[in-house]
Amino acid sequence: MTAGTTSPATSASPTARQMWNRARGVAVALVLLLVGAVAIAVVRSDVRHGELDPRSADPYGSRAVAALLADRGVTTRVVTTLDEARASAGPRTTLLVAVPDLLTQRQQTRLRSATAHSGGRTVLVAAGSSSVERLAPGVTADPATSFRSALAPHCDLPAARRAGTADTGGIRYTTTHLDADSCYPSQRLATLVRVPAASGGGDTVVLGAPDLLYNDRLDKQGNASLALQLLGSRPHLVWYLPSLSDSPAADTDDRKDLFDLLPPGWLWGTLQLFIAAALAALWRARRLGPLVPERLPVAIRASETVEGRARLYRKANARDRAAAALRSTTRTRLAPLAGVPVAQADAPEALLPALSAHLQSDGQTLHALLFGPPPRDDAALIALSDRLDALEREVRRS
Repeated sequence: MTAGTTSPATSASPTARQMWNRARGVAVALVLLLVGAVAIAVVRSDVRHGELDPRSADPYGSRAVAALLADRGVTTRVVTTLDEARASAGPRTTLLVAVPDLLTQRQQTRLRSATAHSGGRTVLVAAGSSSVERLAPGVTADPATSFRSALAPHCDLPAARRAGTADTGGIRYTTTHLDADSCYPSQRLATLVRVPAASGGGDTVVLGAPDLLYNDRLDKQGNASLALQLLGSRPHLVWYLPSLSDSPAADTDDRKDLFDLLPPGWLWGTLQLFIAAALAALWRARRLGPLVPERLPVAIRASETVEGRARLYRKANARDRAAAALRSTTRTRLAPLAGVPVAQADAPEALLPALSAHLQSDGQTLHALLFGPPPRDDAALIALSDRLDALEREVRRS
């Protein structure tokens, strides 16, 4: 832009349209991810609603079992607190614990103390290693689960022999009780264990999987027969569904943090999202190819550029860099005048002898001027600039 000529200022900031064009790919991906997550959550919530609840008619509910038991005169009562479950234990009652792993260690110990000598039956559904050793001492859960769902009984327990093949495949157990019944083995480990009580005539049944209690699986294999025999041996069935409203769950000595309550799948999914975000940030940040020069939106005078850079040097107190820039530029301009290739302009052994021959001057003085230490203060920097200008003018005149 020439002096005296005005032109409208052009903004270098991106417009809203440009920003949208750059970010719309990421925005669409985030929207699709959110929609997919919501859809999966809705589908899973619909399918698993009322799981193992004898009042639920959903595929994973257990209303069909309760109805069949009612036809045989067995009453079913649902409880959701530990106190109700402990109070119901007795010789005429079967206590089913739907999700034993949800109980805290203190709850498991209290429940065991109430059922150990009650004379009734306790059925633990899919009890893992964190609960089975307290609720059924002498029984241990194996880390590896069964590969098959439908298994044959292979034991002398009358209920299992009459039911035949059933969907018990899940958690596998071992027991140290010699009088226990180990049924439905998978790879020589039982998926159903019945441990008689030491006194009182009661027993504890550990069931490796809840499949045979589901509405949509009750008519498969011998599931209905086995479920009715295990749960209908007493006139009363108490169905314990642990819930957050259970006051002992808030015991301070056994409190779980947020990460303990989250399922492992969500933690793994969150880690994948963080990795994907990091890769996307890396992809957006890296340069795709060499730098491409662009035309400036406005013309800037060379003197303004020099002045602006000089102010930056002064603000940063970078006299060494300013002096190095002045000396390097001077050497680059002097090298062709002295007959030295530009590639060797920064080599004292090539540049200084050539300049000395032109000027008939002392090489040490030229070395201090062109390759010397940085100036001590601003006055010395200005004096260095003046001396470099004088040297260049003298070389040009020679």
